Formats: sequence, structure tokens, C-alpha cells
Amino acid sequence: MTDVLIVGYGPVGQVAAILLAQRGFTVRVLEKWTTPYSMPRAVSYDGEASRILAACGVADRLGDVTELSGEYTWKNGFGRTLLHVRAAPDGPSGWPDSTSFYQPGVEERLAERGAELPGVQVQRGIEVTGLTDHGDRVEVTAVDGDGGPHTYTASWVLGCDGANSFVRGWLGAGVTDLDFTHDWLVCDVVLHTPREFTPNNLQICDPARPRTAVSAGPNHRRWEFMRVPGETLEEFRTEASAWRLLGLFDITPDNARLDRYGVYTTQACSADVWRRGRVFLAGDAAHVMPPFLGQGMSSGFRDVVNLAWKLDLVRRGRAGEALLDTYQVERRAHVQHAIRMSMDSGAVICETDQKKAAGRDSVMLAALRRRTQQRHVRSLREAIVDGVLHRADDGTPTPHAGEPAPQGRVTVDGRTGGFDDVVGVGFTLLTREPATLDDDAVAFLDDLGAYRLVVRPADDDAAAGDLADLDGVYSTWLGGADAALIRPDFYLFGVAAGPDAAATLVADLRRQVAAPALQP
Repeated sequence: MTDVLIVGYGPVGQVAAILLAQRGFTVRVLEKWTTPYSMPRAVSYDGEASRILAACGVADRLGDVTELSGEYTWKNGFGRTLLHVRAAPDGPSGWPDSTSFYQPGVEERLAERGAELPGVQVQRGIEVTGLTDHGDRVEVTAVDGDGGPHTYTASWVLGCDGANSFVRGWLGAGVTDLDFTHDWLVCDVVLHTPREFTPNNLQICDPARPRTAVSAGPNHRRWEFMRVPGETLEEFRTEASAWRLLGLFDITPDNARLDRYGVYTTQACSADVWRRGRVFLAGDAAHVMPPFLGQGMSSGFRDVVNLAWKLDLVRRGRAGEALLDTYQVERRAHVQHAIRMSMDSGAVICETDQKKAAGRDSVMLAALRRRTQQRHVRSLREAIVDGVLHRADDGTPTPHAGEPAPQGRVTVDGRTGGFDDVVGVGFTLLTREPATLDDDAVAFLDDLGAYRLVVRPADDDAAAGDLADLDGVYSTWLGGADAALIRPDFYLFGVAAGPDAAATLVADLRRQVAAPALQP
């Protein structure tokens, strides 16, 4: 029997398999397609996604298939700049705020990493046809390309099988559709002679034809064109239409190769149920959003990094099954922000009414003059609002609980680098002074594999095991707190002040996650 059976082996399924296998799980993946999809779909991901990819052990393998997203500019139909932002190369997650990438290349590197892990077994050309949850295990039925039947058994099943998810259908999960539908002709292009594009990523908010020109990773570009009123889908989706519209950017068969073209219909929706018993959803199976902020795949990565550590505690008998209920509680609410932000951006970009577009332009040009638009990018980092969070006596989460934790440069025991590389990934207790913990609290943290570190300024004499905060990231982040406890998915469990700060945090975490037999 396998610990976890994953349905679907796109990027989210791949990351899930790696994160679980690195924790000692046996993982079987069933993918109905016999070969990886060869064309790019997503073209950018955020700093949190980069941090998760690094946790998968592939950060040093992506250099030839990724590049900094750089500038992102929106212009109106007259060429006036409505918004201009530059993605920071060193964002708060310790990685660039935005990375442009060639998806087939990233999938290849993830597949290589999965193949290195003895716990991962990938079977392609196998389509899942049925699930039966027996309470202590899940039986999965499937067929191969010749119609031959197969049966598998797993402790848990994770559906990463995309927007048309079989697993979601089996769950009987309804979908809340926010009704954001537009047809876009997507053209992935390789230029015969590379050229520099300034800005690297461009949205033209022209009511006559909304259009996009963005990086799809090194030596790859994407152009997208929205279908406008009065244009039939049949005439819009042709190769002739693709070349005609690419001509707006001086892209022709003489200077470029059209790798892929096809119509993509934007959606904004999320499943109402993400877990039933031993079966879970993640990625596009759980939520779909417009592509304008590059949050679809990034959100899927956040799903599986959240679920992986919780499954690990339950599998090892360190937490009760109730911990798994917090997966839907945390992720379904959290992803609504990304969906809404993507819709808000899409509403600006997709406007085809001339008068409404003129009003939009006036508002955005005035905001640009006031230099207020930088907040638009920063607000993508969102806190978890409920779930495994430090709570006050009345049960409400305490201030700052659920916020994404930063990553800074540190030195520990002579090693210098980003926090995750130097310290590791897992539960982390940071304190300003050595923590006063009783034996049970220490044993609980040790059982979790938690790191315990005292934060020191860079110019202080650090004792063995102390963390030298080279750029003041953690000292500033702690603020008036004396202790902070970070979860393995890089979100803050909570902060506390006073001489018992660390003990308070550890005791609360223990109450929330420990199996009944292990609770104080």
C-alpha cells in the first residue's frame, strides 16, 4: 500500500510528490497522459513559489529556464502608461517577487528531482476511473491506454488533476463560479533572432483589442489577444488570426516560429469542498483564476506545502486526524484573495467599453501621478486568517499570526546564506534570548524536528547555534515580540512577548496539533 496516491503530474502534483517523499512518504502518481505536455501554460510565479521550489531541492537547476520578470507595464490604447512596477529581485521571501519561466523546462527539472527520490513512483498513461474510501485506506481503480484495469491502495489520495478534475467530481464538490469569462488567443512564440523587450512584460489595455506581451522564460515569448464583441470564436481561433494579431507587435512568419496557439477562456472559481475523508484537492482541481497576476500555479504550490507537513504529523502519529480539517479551512479562504486580485486586474485589462475605459484611464493616470500604485503588488502577500494559529484566550488569532514569514541572510555556526539553506525548512522557534522551556516542551519540539535559534545582531558575538541576523530582517520583523514560531509552510504560527513567550507559543501549538495521547 502507498502512503499517498497523487492523481495528475503537472507542476502542483510534482511539487506535492517531492515534498512528501522528502518527508519519507511513499508516493504513487497516476497521470493519464503518456508524455508531459510540451507547451508552456503558466509563465510566471511569485517569491513564495520560488521558496517552495527551493525547498524541493531544484533551485539550482532552473537557471536556464527562468529569468527575472523585471518590469511590468500597463498602457492604454493611446500608449500612455497606466501602471508601472518593477519586480524586486530580492523580495521578502528571499527570492525575486516574480520569476518568468518556461513551464516545460521547470516540469522537466521537477520530474528529475522526483526520480531521484526512492519513494516516488510515476505511472503515465493511467486514467483514474473510481475511488472508494474505506475509512482506513482508499482504493483507486484505473485503466491504461489499452483499457486494462488496475487497482491501487493508498492511505490518502490527492487530486492534482486540473480544472476538469475527476477527483473533484468524485468528491461531489460544488464549484463557486465568480463569473469572469473572457476568450483569449494565446500565442507562444520563439523568435528567430532574440531581441530585447522593454518592458519585459506589457499589458495593453486597449478597449479595441486588449492584448498582452510577456516573457515565457529565456528565449520564449507569449502574446495574448482578447476576443472582442462582434468577433466569432471560429474566426478568432485560427492560425491566420494568430499571425494577423501578432503583426501588431511586428511578429511575422519571417522573424518567428509559432510554437503554440489556442483559445484560453478565463475563469474565476473554487471548489466548495477540498477534503472528504482521505481524499484531498489541490491546484487547479481546487481553484482556477484569471492569469493576469501569475497566481494560479503559485497558489497550487501553497496548497501542497500546507498539506504536506500536516499529513506528515498525522502519518507519524504526532497529530490527530482533525489536523487535516485545517487544510481546507486555511487554503480555501486564503486563495480567495488571489482570485479576487486576479479578477480585479482582469477587469481593468479586459474592458472593451470605450467610455468606461476612458474613466479607468483617468483614475489610473491620476494614481500614477500620486505614485500610489506600488501597493498593488505588495498586497499579493496575504495572511492566513484561520486554522493552526496562535490564539488569545477568547479563541481568536493573535495579531500577526498567519502572516507570511520573511527570509533573510543569516550566519549560523560559520555558515552564511539564506535562512532556509543555512537552517533548514521546518518548524522554527526564534527568540531574542535563550528560551526557557520545560522538558516536555523541548521533547515536543524535538519530536517535530523543530529548529530553535536565538536571533543576534550581525555585530554581536554569537554563541554556537545562535543566528546572526546579517541584514536585520528578523530583528525588525520580531518588533516588540520576544519569540516567534514559524510553521514548515513559511507562515507564522504566532509571536509573543514576555519572559514566557516561547513557552506560551509552544504550549499552544502542542494543544492544536498534537495527537490526543501526546497533548499536555
